[in-house]
Amino acid sequence: AGRVAFSKINPSSLQFSRLGSQAARTFSVSSSRQDAIGFIGLGNMGGHMANNLIKNGKDIIVFDVVKENVSNAVKNGAKAAASPAEVVSGVKQVVTMLPASQHVREVYTGKNGVFSAVQSGTLLIDSSTIDTSVSQEMEQIAKGKNATFMDAPVSGGVNAARDALLTFMVGGDKFEEAESILKMMGKNVVHCGGVGTGQAAKICNNMLLGISMIGTAETMNLGMRLGLDPKLLAKILNMSSGRCWSSEVYNPCPGVLDGVPSSNQYKGGFGTALMTKDLGLAQNAATSTQCPTPMGSLAHQIYRVMTQSGYGGKDFSSAFQFLREQDKKE
Repeated sequence: AGRVAFSKINPSSLQFSRLGSQAARTFSVSSSRQDAIGFIGLGNMGGHMANNLIKNGKDIIVFDVVKENVSNAVKNGAKAAASPAEVVSGVKQVVTMLPASQHVREVYTGKNGVFSAVQSGTLLIDSSTIDTSVSQEMEQIAKGKNATFMDAPVSGGVNAARDALLTFMVGGDKFEEAESILKMMGKNVVHCGGVGTGQAAKICNNMLLGISMIGTAETMNLGMRLGLDPKLLAKILNMSSGRCWSSEVYNPCPGVLDGVPSSNQYKGGFGTALMTKDLGLAQNAATSTQCPTPMGSLAHQIYRVMTQSGYGGKDFSSAFQFLREQDKKE
């Protein structure tokens, strides 16, 4: 979410390189560490998730294209690897947390990727939010390597990732083994069915989230225009029928809540560009199933405009700020 580890990388030119000063601390594969867990993708969400595995006493081997993210993980007790291939060569359980479909394809199938060195019997858990078809594609390749791929996208945001309160929506076999890992990083772990069903549940959730955040932003903006104090308005909403996660837990109006992106200049959290991506996945699914989603389509258009207007790196709750700026233009 937010400024995710891979967000600065051009997907078409994503390359895996040595980590320079980290190389001295690169994990050396040994049979005594086969119980370690690999973790690839240490952005705003993944960094917290990996840290929670460490807090639960797990040895973890990490990789990320952003050196600072790797350094932070090493400071917390992780071991650094120089590539995804080096991560999986030393473990039988791997978690990946990446921004989009193209990053998952590159990390798994690219040069020095996961599938170039994955061991037989390895469990691969992908917590990225990506196209269902890509998850199913990775599953088929994994089967050819005698490995198991599962999709397990998350909901809850950065604070939930930090506090191990995430909800995981899981698709695939070996659920009990995956659950034992995911429960160290989250509160709710739900088996949705075969590979791809976790992604289906996630894009439905995020479509609703995107719609409700815009609705909350509009409501807060209107109330303030009518002279209401934003904290008072939020209090009323949250004891009334308009109450929702966007109003109560993640209010988009600066100063209403502490510890959320709106009160930190919309830094961190879940980036507008990523919400745009997820709503695009929902719209692709709606088109393929001929399902009418007029509100989802409109929300997608609004977030696309926001991304094109310089909000891509800001948290998606910056819809409030975007609407306020539209006020000034009128």
